[in-house]
Amino acid sequence: MYFTVEQAPQHRLPLYKTVLCITCALILIVNGLSLFHNLQSLKGANFLLSQSSRVADRLQYLNVLVLDAESSMRGYFISGKDSYLGPTRTAVAATEAEFKELERLLADSPSQLKNLAQLHTLVRRKLTIMGQGLDVYREGGLSEIVKIATLSDGRSSMDEIRLLVVIMVQEQNETLAARSAAFYYEYQKAVMLGMGINAIAIMVLIMFYQLVRRSFQNRAAVEHALQSANENLESTVAQRTEQLSVLSRHLISISEEEKVRLSRELHDEMGANLTSISMDIAAVTQRLQKIEPELAVQLKRARATLVETVEMKRRIVENLRPSLLDNLGLCAAIESYCDEFSRLAEVRCDTDIAAEVENEAGRSGDLSIALFRIVQESLTNIRKYAKASKVTVSLCRSAEGLVLRVIDDGVGIASNTIVKPMSHGLLGMRERALLLGGSMTIRRGRNETGTCIEVHIPLRGPLVTVVDGPRQDLNSVPHPLADGHIPSSPPCSTLPHTAPDLGGPTP
Repeated sequence: MYFTVEQAPQHRLPLYKTVLCITCALILIVNGLSLFHNLQSLKGANFLLSQSSRVADRLQYLNVLVLDAESSMRGYFISGKDSYLGPTRTAVAATEAEFKELERLLADSPSQLKNLAQLHTLVRRKLTIMGQGLDVYREGGLSEIVKIATLSDGRSSMDEIRLLVVIMVQEQNETLAARSAAFYYEYQKAVMLGMGINAIAIMVLIMFYQLVRRSFQNRAAVEHALQSANENLESTVAQRTEQLSVLSRHLISISEEEKVRLSRELHDEMGANLTSISMDIAAVTQRLQKIEPELAVQLKRARATLVETVEMKRRIVENLRPSLLDNLGLCAAIESYCDEFSRLAEVRCDTDIAAEVENEAGRSGDLSIALFRIVQESLTNIRKYAKASKVTVSLCRSAEGLVLRVIDDGVGIASNTIVKPMSHGLLGMRERALLLGGSMTIRRGRNETGTCIEVHIPLRGPLVTVVDGPRQDLNSVPHPLADGHIPSSPPCSTLPHTAPDLGGPTP
């Protein structure tokens, strides 16, 4: 199986899809500009309509102001009360304000401005006559007013004002109608243009939807094929991983069997041969001490070399298969190795091994050697990398099985190192645990410092322990934690195993 790290080629979007996207975007932009333009046109037409309506209203209000002023003056003439003169007194200021507003509204219509100027003259003259009539009434009374009304033609001036107002209102109505037609035309044009642009946009979006749907179907087909390939690949990888795991456990078992065979051959055959050689050299040395002292000295040196060879053989045998493990059991082997580790590494190493573990471990030689190898590898890693000052090795029996913990207060182990492919020691420890159907976890130690290696090995059978007294159930024994251990029973201790001394006359 091959994997590539080259970058995937960068594929561009097809040209027709790019053109279609740009066309859709341009249509949307044109639609937006058209809507804005139409909105402005409608806004202008609506403003003109409202302006025409306001002009008509102002003209009607101007006519009403003049009529109210004339009516209030007549009421004053008849009753003689000043309260009737309110509209007459405010008529001049009100009409001037209305004329200014009308001039502003009719600024874009010269013909209307001309009519407005004529109307302004008529209204001013009418208000002036009304003011003169008030002065005459105050001096001569109602009789003088009657004479003036008989002689003057005040009715005609008012008719002229009304006629001019009617003419201007009619012109404004015509302007209003024209502007209403223009507004409706602009509105109709905006609707038609918007509908056309929307129809084109809908067509483009439908085409784009078809392309997207086709692309999605192709992508779904590719994803399905990729998922199928990934599932096949995952199953293949899982199968190969399981095969490698089984092969690794098989190699571990074969390696341990080969080590046992070699250690027995070295201990039995080579040990017997070396012992025989040593005995022969000792006998010859005793005979040559008086006859050939020089040869006796050489034989003594040869025998010293032979003793060193025997010691080397003993170390090789112990490394291949600890004799304490076979002779005195797992507890003695772990304690002896921890004492040797503490002496060589100058690191304090405490052991806490429950007595009932020996009964469980003694049932299976694979279990004993696996736990011993895990402890051996853990202490070797601590000696090389941890820089620890204290190590605790605990082995106890829980409700599920055996629990082995190796805790140190060193620098700890990085998370990437745990899964690094070259961590053969950790992988070997995990495979040994898996070989026994167990598991191994690595986490931080006490107070989040150092490392804690925890191995769980499931066991079958009742959970009992043998101490001085009746049998006790271990289900009531507290489970030891990573930051502190609770011994379930006094640890077993044995004397260290030593090789036989070959320095005597008869080895």
